[in-house]
Amino acid sequence: RVQLVESGGGSVQAGGSLRLSCAASGYTYSSNCMGWFRQAPGKEREGVAVIYTGGGSTYYADSVKGRFTISQDNAKNTVYLQMNSLKPEDTAMYYCAADSWGCNLPTRWLSSEYNYWGQGTQVTVSS
Repeated sequence: RVQLVESGGGSVQAGGSLRLSCAASGYTYSSNCMGWFRQAPGKEREGVAVIYTGGGSTYYADSVKGRFTISQDNAKNTVYLQMNSLKPEDTAMYYCAADSWGCNLPTRWLSSEYNYWGQGTQVTVSS
């Protein structure tokens, strides 16, 4: 059974940093997409960062470019999201996602691209 377990969320002040982790069990990624999405109250879920595990290519939403970094540790089957210079508008529930059918880069920002999801970890940034 595939499980994605996020950790690392919390409350920080604007300008602070957090590192989210997504530990995958029952799932071995090779040439897949793994992504971080977020959803704020009253808003739609949006893609934040995606990594192509086959080669390590990374992709970011414009709103987080230059501030967030997605990375992978193959030995630990874990994907990370380093978040720096956090802003109040980054406040949301953050979800890790993975696909099992290989990465389709043109649709990497669509939730439907991913069939495995974690339970989410809350990030709150105060001004």
